[in-house]
Amino acid sequence: MRILITGGAGYVGSAALRHIKAAGHEVLAYDNLSEGHAASVDGAPLVVGDIADTGLLTQTMQEFEAEAVMHFAASTNVGESTVDPDLYYRNNVEGTRSVLNAMRGAGVRRLLFSSTCSTYGFAGAGKPMDENTPQIPMNPYACSKMAVEWMIRDFADAYGFGFTLLRYFNASGACPSGRFGEAHNPETHLIPLIFQVALGQRDGIKIFGTDYDTPDGTCIRDYVHVDDLASAHLLAIEATEAETRAAYNIGTGRGYSVKEVIAACEAACGHPIAAQEAPRRAGDPDVLVAAPAKIKAELGWAPKYQSLSEIVETAWAWHQAHSNGYTGAE
Repeated sequence: MRILITGGAGYVGSAALRHIKAAGHEVLAYDNLSEGHAASVDGAPLVVGDIADTGLLTQTMQEFEAEAVMHFAASTNVGESTVDPDLYYRNNVEGTRSVLNAMRGAGVRRLLFSSTCSTYGFAGAGKPMDENTPQIPMNPYACSKMAVEWMIRDFADAYGFGFTLLRYFNASGACPSGRFGEAHNPETHLIPLIFQVALGQRDGIKIFGTDYDTPDGTCIRDYVHVDDLASAHLLAIEATEAETRAAYNIGTGRGYSVKEVIAACEAACGHPIAAQEAPRRAGDPDVLVAAPAKIKAELGWAPKYQSLSEIVETAWAWHQAHSNGYTGAE
């Protein structure tokens, strides 16, 4: 299959690209490199362009003779979305409309969309969340992703293409080869922030809230290795046909608290990590854990990385070798 991947130079998008390429499919990354890194596509074809450029996107799909699109390109910082919602509706909603119209122009009839568990909001907090959990997004980022899901359904029904929506939990870890990993600027994800402390790049990690209804008082989240996400994307795109209307949650089904994550990172790097307790952040639920039974049953997916220690060890290997991310690699 010939698959065009928007956001194909990003953290999750590039992991999916490399995984799909290794499985024998032809891939092309389309990325404006505002957040992505050319080095992460590992020599695969890369077109530098914005998803808002419908003409270039349509032309690229046509020239590549794309048979499917995997759509990762999006703005994803929850905090930023609350102060600049215009950016999120413009990039995520209007950007996706451009992708869908490019697909129409190029005659591409299969789409896989990178969505998020954030669309559930607090609806399923405290118990494993399946695909029937009510979607009640609580911030502009999540609302924009939810709006895109609605738009995809409407376009699919009206214009005749199939789609799969993948709502995943906390993407984490790095390629076991140590060559590819997580590099955001600014960084907002817990595991990379902890390892920045370990590398002397920040003074300490803040624990936002220690009075949650959890065993140690800190928030619990489901961490899924980026390569396991990539394998789910491969299975999903291979199963998506022009009639498909599917949605799956992707997570391990096991949650870990902030303190447990810090302890796992300490074990990986071999020394204590300075941490400071801080007040709760608004909008943080106690527990967010996936119920991934549907994707396991229907697509045969199973996470290779079953423990947090395995995940953080791959992340630590990457951050040790690439303390400045991809800087100098391009």
